[in-house]
Amino acid sequence: MDAPRTSSLRRRTLLAAAGAAVATASAATGAQRADAQPRHRHHPAHHRPELTTRQQAGQRVVSSYPGLTPPAALLDAIAAGEVAGVIFFGENISSDSQITSVIGQLNKANASSPVKLPLLLMTDQEGGEVRRLPGAPVSSEKQIGEAGDPAGAASTAGTQAGQNLAGVGMNVNLAPVLDVYRTAGNFIDEYQRSYSMDPAVVSSCGHAFIEAQQKTGVAATAKHFPGLGAAATAQNTDEGPVTLTQSLSELRSVDEAPYTAAVCAGVKLVMCSWAVYTALDSGHPAGLSSVVVQRELRQRLGFTGVTITDALEAGAIDPSYDTGTRAVLAATAGMDLLLCSARDASQGADAVSALESALESGQLPSASFGAAVQRVTALRGWVG
Repeated sequence: MDAPRTSSLRRRTLLAAAGAAVATASAATGAQRADAQPRHRHHPAHHRPELTTRQQAGQRVVSSYPGLTPPAALLDAIAAGEVAGVIFFGENISSDSQITSVIGQLNKANASSPVKLPLLLMTDQEGGEVRRLPGAPVSSEKQIGEAGDPAGAASTAGTQAGQNLAGVGMNVNLAPVLDVYRTAGNFIDEYQRSYSMDPAVVSSCGHAFIEAQQKTGVAATAKHFPGLGAAATAQNTDEGPVTLTQSLSELRSVDEAPYTAAVCAGVKLVMCSWAVYTALDSGHPAGLSSVVVQRELRQRLGFTGVTITDALEAGAIDPSYDTGTRAVLAATAGMDLLLCSARDASQGADAVSALESALESGQLPSASFGAAVQRVTALRGWVG
């Protein structure tokens, strides 16, 4: 999500020595513990009334809307406890004061909800060309990675991003990008969205950004797991299927390395990509693959926070799948939050309905569904 456009396939294999250097850097980063994050006000789950099946389903859906004014249907769904959060795009924001007023409307609706937790209010504030709010961070991730002190620059950008979002009432940033780009001008480098071709630099910058931003009370999101750095310019998952064929050794030593640092920094969310990784699961995009989500991210890397999909409407997913099918498949794979970002509030409602039906029928087991809701509940408590 959020890359404007794309062009031709080129790929470069990194030297084994680079992978070894990253493994060393990641191991050093691992000494820092995830529980070093500041404590926020806690909202114990037992203080909330029992939720209906539809409300439980709603705890896993992030909705969106067109234009500058949230529609009544979205406000009603929030008040009913059927929405976990809202994502904002450039078309939703004309100024700081305007979006602050909108967030006030959303929070007012949420005050009537039986779910007495803050909404997750998010946007993509990566820096450089990918910013939904005016202002910081002005530097792109690539500029930060090329600075004299990349980690220091990343820390400053993380603080600035957090303060900017918090200033208008947002509490989740869908950043930083942790993709390790391979070729100049490729999909992730075209808009300078990657810190570096060196996984050690990406690891240190990502760790610094996450830690600094989360000290401001704004949750960070590491993306796009297990990495889109090998995607060529024309390989845009928003527009169509993308298959990446790097070896398992390269995928783990290069692409996944920055996520070790992110987990050690206590990152609150990880976004999975919609690319297919043949070394892991040749039959499913990452966000629909339990192998990627459960084995690689949760078991191998030890991530215990909230998983979030990339745009649920992405062209990389089989076009025959409607919103409901996509939502259930992603939840089955282990995605906690489903990002309905088509700027249509009915998309979020369709996802909720599908999850509700799947939970009631037993297609989605109640135990794993409840565990996902609890992870989202913990995140909503943390941002409060």
